[in-house]
Amino acid sequence: MSEPTNTVRSEFLEVARPFRVRSGETLPGVTLAYETYGELNEQKDNAILLFHALSGSQHASGFNSSVEPVQSLWNEECQVGWWDGFIGPGKALDTDHFFVICANYLGGCYGSTGPNSIEPETGKPYGGHFPHVALSDIVDSQTLLIDHLGIERLHAVVGASLGGLLCLSFATQYPHRVTHVVSIASALEIPTLQRLFSLEQIMAIENDPHFNGGHYYDGPFPRSGLALARMISHKTYISLAFLESRARGEVRAFNDHFEWYQVRKPQESYMLHQGRKFVKRFDANTYLRILEAWQRFDLLEESGYADYATLFARCVHQKYLVFSIDSDVCFYPEQQGAMVETLKKSGASCMHITVHSDKGHDAFLLEPELFEPHLNYSLNSKYSED
Repeated sequence: MSEPTNTVRSEFLEVARPFRVRSGETLPGVTLAYETYGELNEQKDNAILLFHALSGSQHASGFNSSVEPVQSLWNEECQVGWWDGFIGPGKALDTDHFFVICANYLGGCYGSTGPNSIEPETGKPYGGHFPHVALSDIVDSQTLLIDHLGIERLHAVVGASLGGLLCLSFATQYPHRVTHVVSIASALEIPTLQRLFSLEQIMAIENDPHFNGGHYYDGPFPRSGLALARMISHKTYISLAFLESRARGEVRAFNDHFEWYQVRKPQESYMLHQGRKFVKRFDANTYLRILEAWQRFDLLEESGYADYATLFARCVHQKYLVFSIDSDVCFYPEQQGAMVETLKKSGASCMHITVHSDKGHDAFLLEPELFEPHLNYSLNSKYSED
């Protein structure tokens, strides 16, 4: 992808009042780092809230050279918007029509209040003292941003992977605050295999000798644990065929990881490289908080409803667009099929599109052309009718 020519910057919403999370803990206040693209119209009915994936940020489009509070993590991997191919004039999220909002999550490490933020009582980073966070807490915090911007009802919520879970959480917690719900490569429930992968990643970080219960900011960073966690997850994000194609070439030496074993295969080298570059741009405590929120996701529990039929009966005015990726092994296509069946039984309007890609789960990041026609049709219908 070529470097975008439009330069953007992150903004920060400071909420000074206490914020209570589902675990029962309370933060004295929260900061949300966010970016916006396009213009909010006079009626304030053209806003789209975009939820990023697990290791994403508020920077979804354009070029952002730096974010002051997180200079150490904001490297070249972060500077180009992670959905730049989707957002802009004439693109899937068309900024000639829409006002697109993307915020870094509560618990994040790119400017929103998270474990690397300063705890007022101690003057040191929260570290391991930072609360457990649920996806519903993230949604609640982002409604503060929507309120701040003066938006009563969103045109759409859009998200892929973890972001798709957050779309469903927002749509069911605040059903009358959104019209369109776009869930890409996500599901109503976390598959068993994904829960096991998440547990392995949590163990990798917690068992790093430098983790120190999350209090590592003034000492060695748990690089090996975070790198291993990323390697465990990365193989679910891309197809094996795509991994093979990306792994061709020179085998790099990774002597710092091994005393006896010697890396000889390009696939091994590729995965080790993915882990090594990830630790330069992400925080291990944030990874644990967001991964735990993913692990604990339960729409029925967070809403207090006993079944999906009752839950989604409140959402019959919403229009759902659900994407499957046929090579996805993170959220398998049959899971989106089950979601669509549940939505339809509840009376919700739903369109289901299967994208054919050889790239796996991450096709939603890599191939905007496969998603754009369907997003345009769904999201722009209001404007084509005017």
